[in-house]
Amino acid sequence: MEIKAATGDISKIKAGAIVVNHFEGVKRPEGDTAAVDKALDGAISELIKQGDIKGKLNEITLLHSMGRLPASRIVVTGLGKKKELTTNKVRGAVAETCRYLRGKGVTSVATIVQGGGTNEIKNNDAVQAVTEGALLGLYAFRRHITKKENNFGEIKEFTIVGREKRLIEKAIERGKILAEAAKWARDMVNEPSNFMTPSNMAEAARQLAKKYGLKVEVFEKEKMKELGMGGLLGVSQGSQQPPRFIILSYKGSDSDDIDIALVGKGITFDSGGIDIKPSDSMEDMKGDMAGGASVMATLMALAQLKPKINVTALVPATENMPSGTAMKPGDIITALNGKTIEVINTDAEGRLILSDALSYAKKLGAKAIVDVATLTGACHVALGSVCSGAFTNNQELADKVIAAGNETGELMWQLPMYDEYKEQLKSDVADIKNIGSRWGGAITGGKFLEEFIDKIPWVHLDIAGTYETDKEKGYLVKGATGVPVRTLINLILTMAKQ
Repeated sequence: MEIKAATGDISKIKAGAIVVNHFEGVKRPEGDTAAVDKALDGAISELIKQGDIKGKLNEITLLHSMGRLPASRIVVTGLGKKKELTTNKVRGAVAETCRYLRGKGVTSVATIVQGGGTNEIKNNDAVQAVTEGALLGLYAFRRHITKKENNFGEIKEFTIVGREKRLIEKAIERGKILAEAAKWARDMVNEPSNFMTPSNMAEAARQLAKKYGLKVEVFEKEKMKELGMGGLLGVSQGSQQPPRFIILSYKGSDSDDIDIALVGKGITFDSGGIDIKPSDSMEDMKGDMAGGASVMATLMALAQLKPKINVTALVPATENMPSGTAMKPGDIITALNGKTIEVINTDAEGRLILSDALSYAKKLGAKAIVDVATLTGACHVALGSVCSGAFTNNQELADKVIAAGNETGELMWQLPMYDEYKEQLKSDVADIKNIGSRWGGAITGGKFLEEFIDKIPWVHLDIAGTYETDKEKGYLVKGATGVPVRTLINLILTMAKQ
């Protein structure tokens, strides 16, 4: 879809549909909506008066111009109450409207700068939100569908109409970069595991590096053995797919320091191993590499936005499969930092591969670390699918991550990290065991990872409940969500400014 900027009166724009808005509780059309209403001889005013247009958030009302405007259709989108409007609500409303119009077979859409100037929302932030909403809301993963469905159209042209074309274009460009990065991560997560093996993930990293000028290095088994990556090697030994350890780097400053390392869990399929999962919904376990996809996608965006900061993404990638060679409950493995781990449950494998990746980030001298993982079902139980869990040893860094998430609409909730939780991980035969009791499982998962951080400022994001959704809502569509790509980009842009 081509997204472009235009200036002037939206009622004069030729398109399959033009989009204006209305706020809940407002008695008559305002601004651009009033101009369109006038051209329609007061049709919008009449619908407001009759109560057919209430302005409730995501309400969509379609009118036909009957030749009174260059555009054949007019959509009035509800943005809710003015005082409650946020950029995230704009994103969602635009996404819902775009999907609605696609369903009507519309191929070209023009919209006003939804929400710009309302409730202290800056115009450039509104334009960015509109761009992201359109791209994310219209996302579809159809790579493996050979049958062409008649009802599935495509919006080919999307125009944002405002006052200053250059500023609109700049905000569109930024919105496109963030949305396309999130879409790239969605594609990876939605890809079935026979098309997204550890080797495929490594190849995707190489392609990103080639296209965007990033540095890439991929470790294979021999190098892992040499380094002592017992976690990654242990989890991978049950699979016929060889593991990969992916290092993708963006250099935005002259320093050789790594300002922040992003570590992403890359389990390309999780059967549970010997502690095999129930068969119900096991197909969703193709998405257990969502953390790895998100950190790689973040670097794709940084390479285009060019902040003055150095960022390295580390992705330990493997399958977790049951076989005669698979790791067994009771086995003891040694992580890269030398710590021994008693494997109580082979389905708590993500933390094992992350133990090596976090230790390697420390070895590289990273000044800060954020890891992203579909780590625990316990986090999904605790927080549902509304927000991701955040865990930290450094409140200042956690506050920045959570604030970045609030801005993008990718919500996070911080859980405690009291040392008392560590008691559950005590082993009689090794330095630590890989799982505690069923109580506080998301936290004990975080406490396990903390063992491999030392004193480096660190935030762990558990996205088990937010990496996918089972329904369309706002700019999220069924399948992978792309969480928390836009948050990570936002965080790093903020850090670079500071």
